Amino acid sequence: MCNAIAVLGTASDVGKSIVATALCRIFRNAGIDVAPFKAQNMSNNSGVTPDGLEMGRAQIVQAEAARVAPTADMNPVLLKPNTDTGAQVVLQGKVSSTESAKGYFRDTSKWAAAAFESLHRLMEKHELLVIEGAGSCAEMNLYERDFVNFRTAREAGASVILVADIDRGGVFAQVVGTLSVIPPEDRLLVRGVIINRFRGDIELFRDGVEMIEKMAGIPVLGVIPYFRGFTIDAEDAVPLSAKVDPTAGPASGKTGVAVIYFPHISNFTDLSPLEEDSGVDLHYLHYPRSLDGYHMLVLPGSKNVRGDLDWLRSMGWEEEIMKFRRRGGLIMGICGGFQMLGESIADPYGLEGEPGRSSALGLLPVATELEREKYLSNSVGRAVEGGARASGYEIHMGRTAVSGACTPFLHVTGRNGVGVEDTDGVVSVDERVIGTYFHGVFDEPGLRSMLLRRAGGGYASVAAATNRRSELDGKYDMLAEHFSRHLDLDKVFALAGQPVPEVKN
Repeated sequence: MCNAIAVLGTASDVGKSIVATALCRIFRNAGIDVAPFKAQNMSNNSGVTPDGLEMGRAQIVQAEAARVAPTADMNPVLLKPNTDTGAQVVLQGKVSSTESAKGYFRDTSKWAAAAFESLHRLMEKHELLVIEGAGSCAEMNLYERDFVNFRTAREAGASVILVADIDRGGVFAQVVGTLSVIPPEDRLLVRGVIINRFRGDIELFRDGVEMIEKMAGIPVLGVIPYFRGFTIDAEDAVPLSAKVDPTAGPASGKTGVAVIYFPHISNFTDLSPLEEDSGVDLHYLHYPRSLDGYHMLVLPGSKNVRGDLDWLRSMGWEEEIMKFRRRGGLIMGICGGFQMLGESIADPYGLEGEPGRSSALGLLPVATELEREKYLSNSVGRAVEGGARASGYEIHMGRTAVSGACTPFLHVTGRNGVGVEDTDGVVSVDERVIGTYFHGVFDEPGLRSMLLRRAGGGYASVAAATNRRSELDGKYDMLAEHFSRHLDLDKVFALAGQPVPEVKN
């Protein structure tokens, strides 16, 4: 019999994902066979499962914390916004359709049925599920169509933990207001509250905890201090700690990396290793500016490549990119950014907007055509120059053909666990423009160091012996230890229907 615990929020970005991640590792460290689940995710930050299907990055992270292989059943409905009012729907790991917001929400029964099918498959395989909700669990205008929060909790027979973010203020109203507007039958499912992102002296908030418990009628399971040692792979926006359009240029003595912040940016976690590298000053730039002082320019992934290319031109970015190219800066395009660096992008089927063809930036001798079938792969290889190891994943609907002089960027040696002999990406003749379909290209320290040294700026950070993904396992334990110190584990394990471990993490 599988038990379940549901982590629902008073609002978006209150920390549900990181709470769920911490719980997955806490339960796993207690010897419990646990797995994550989120019925519907809205994110352009996705990854590839070992069996070659697509799912949201947050649930991949949670699966890693739970030490189980990620499967598409853990995130059966994934919405990937490609316009302000529409999104590609990935259903149980495969592209299903492109829907307008109105069309998607007109009748959610189809999506709910698939989500609950996946939910029950997972419940047959595991002892415990940690379910994550979406946004606020009390959006009353959408309540009847919302199958991600309380409907999933009811379907799984889950006890609900409500997460509130004290750092944004109004924590009393967050908790009491949420409980006051949801229907009584769902109110009864909420068995405890976690106050997240606390700063300061906890003793000064003891009376606040008592007041919340009295007003809400349920226990506060923990007040979690702000944790700086771990960053969850964000779902739909660059981390709040990231430098977006800073007034100053990059710090002297560091390799300055500029990333163009597209309206439909995707898989920006490709840049996370650079954010964490002490030898790099990484800036996300939305508004055009001089790139003097930067050593590398990255064009990241995009869920609407031709639309973001039009935006780039309308904003005036093309002129700054060409100036950067002329003075010899290193330009790197990843996935959609790679396509933009080529000569043309064709979308004959209207997969990301109106059908048509766009001339691209012309910095690489390649042409791309979008196809209906999405390419999904966990891939490994080595750099053509120097042989540094590369590992990552490929998610793209474009097929890119070389049309002129250049060299491959990577030798691909394996895809989805099968040995191959192939290449990925291209490098310009002068080696100052690089394009690749490998997401996670900066994860491997050797390849990251090679690229940053090529960029210049005196890059001198000492690369770690292991890649970023390997380092994350230790961070999951750090996260679990942090939460364990501040949670009432007796109550948490009881809500999950699990015996309390003798040694608490």
